[in-house]
Amino acid sequence: MTAQPSPSPDPAPDTIPLPGPHAAAAKAALADYFGFSRLRPGQDEAVAAVLSGRNVLAVMPTGAGKSLCFQLPALVLGGLTIVVSPLVALMRDQVAALKLNGIAAATINSDIGRSDNIATWRAVQAGEIGLLYLSPERLMSERMLAALAGLDVRLIAIDEAHCISQWGPAFRPEYSALASLRQIFPAVPLIGLTATADPATRADIMDKIFGNDDDALSIVTGFDRPNLSLGVTLKNSWKKQVADFVDGRRDASGIVYCLSRRKSEEVAAMLRADGHTALAFHAGMESADKAEAQKRFMREPGLVIVATIAFGMGIDKPDIRYVLHTDLPASPEAYYQEIGRAGRDGEPAETMMLYGLDDIRMRRVFIEQEDSLADRKRREHKRLDTLIAYCEAPDCRRRMLLRYFGEETQPCGNCDLCLNPVETLEGTEEAQKVISAVHRTGHRFGAAHIINILRGTETDKITAAGHDRLPTFGVGESLAQNQWHGIVRQMVARNLLAIDVAGYGGLQATDAGMALMTGEGEFRYRPDPKREPGSGRRRTATPAADLDPAAAGLLESLKAERLRLARERDVPAYVIFSDRSLIDMANKRPASVDDFATIFGVGAAKTKDFAETFLLVIANH
Repeated sequence: MTAQPSPSPDPAPDTIPLPGPHAAAAKAALADYFGFSRLRPGQDEAVAAVLSGRNVLAVMPTGAGKSLCFQLPALVLGGLTIVVSPLVALMRDQVAALKLNGIAAATINSDIGRSDNIATWRAVQAGEIGLLYLSPERLMSERMLAALAGLDVRLIAIDEAHCISQWGPAFRPEYSALASLRQIFPAVPLIGLTATADPATRADIMDKIFGNDDDALSIVTGFDRPNLSLGVTLKNSWKKQVADFVDGRRDASGIVYCLSRRKSEEVAAMLRADGHTALAFHAGMESADKAEAQKRFMREPGLVIVATIAFGMGIDKPDIRYVLHTDLPASPEAYYQEIGRAGRDGEPAETMMLYGLDDIRMRRVFIEQEDSLADRKRREHKRLDTLIAYCEAPDCRRRMLLRYFGEETQPCGNCDLCLNPVETLEGTEEAQKVISAVHRTGHRFGAAHIINILRGTETDKITAAGHDRLPTFGVGESLAQNQWHGIVRQMVARNLLAIDVAGYGGLQATDAGMALMTGEGEFRYRPDPKREPGSGRRRTATPAADLDPAAAGLLESLKAERLRLARERDVPAYVIFSDRSLIDMANKRPASVDDFATIFGVGAAKTKDFAETFLLVIANH
């Protein structure tokens, strides 16, 4: 059963929407310990379900307050709550935060001396600790389970629950043993919490943790973080790109993610030489040095952490103003989790990713070198395909990212492609050819096989399956293989094709794709950028760079109006007008309908539909 947030208005500030006998106690604990007068949508459902004894999976974006979903019930239920957490640093920080709120919490872990761990356990036995944080390895040891069997355990919370699923992006084998908790503690409610889980992963988590419990509740509050701007750009001179980006945000706290330890050290040194306070952070550093870097980042304003993915999980710093990826992340889930560390205070924050072909190659190598089964490698390759498609999306990036997590939205107006749409080519016929080949081969073959069919390439696999006799065999020979790959990736981005991540990675035509094949709608795609031989590092000025200050200000007003119209019509912004058209308007400043008709890219229909609107913007400016 999946609960979605209620569309009804938020409760009044002095109420807490919890039914049953626990409402008064929960309201008092929420105010006394946390200083809040009410719960957020999703939190209220999770808390109410746990207090009524139900098992819960809570999927909420970073910064949405997942921890409160088990911390508040722990206070109301009394007894002992066990919290499973994957990282010592995360446990330490959460315990420290709870203690500051006057809540009796503790952790037993390998970073603490034996005598201190023994003292903590005696406090647990004496009933002096309400929340005990443990790693999955320590919890599932025979000795710990036997000791807990004699205590008053009232609730078990599994943080970062996606780690239990082999379909998830960060599977940890030690999490697998947690699947037996429902048998070991049959009367104790379980709550799993994560910010990153696509539909297939959510279903797998539910099965692993709750088994055949039909009454278990899955709460998905939505994945959107509208305060985060999303940006992606191809690498050219990456060091200069990093330096320019960070320099433009001087004195702001930020995270720069790098693929390797060496690169994080190199970038941190480069930024320090440029006058920034920048520290490296990676798994190869001494524990004391990592702890010191994290402490400084949490306390000092304007500090930049240059890190591998070893940094970030559980970081509660609210005012991180940007996250910059110097390399392609591992998957959409990893990317979403990493950018989610910015703007936790709800204020605007920026994200930018640099990517290139070398990134894609390295990520493929990492997947193949992973010590895992072939099925998992296949799924990770398909997740990477989806992230590449996100990088190459022709329109709203947020729309594609949220769709991956099963959520639909309108164009966001806060990503680079909404704010500065790219020029695209008509590709409806090409898309129909792809969908036809996918459909005729049973919706189960990957992109390479489909492209070989379209290009008329007689591989052993194609001839063995008889696909060389299909009507679509060879109908796309006029396009190169890399052109077809770009089209297919962007069709995935547009939800015309889906990748069967849970299966063998085959392409599947969606309902929208099948409708396109029968003539409903259109498809436009962005051609792969071409690089000049031996270069790839040149930067060309845009026409907008030549505008005088007044025209540049007008251009921003014209873009705002274009975005408003695009969102009103639920279409990409470029469908209204291209950047080139708006730049021409800003330069010429047409004052009449006849003048407007002479603007680049403005035909009779657009003159009729939009002339008055844009002429008014120009006149008012």
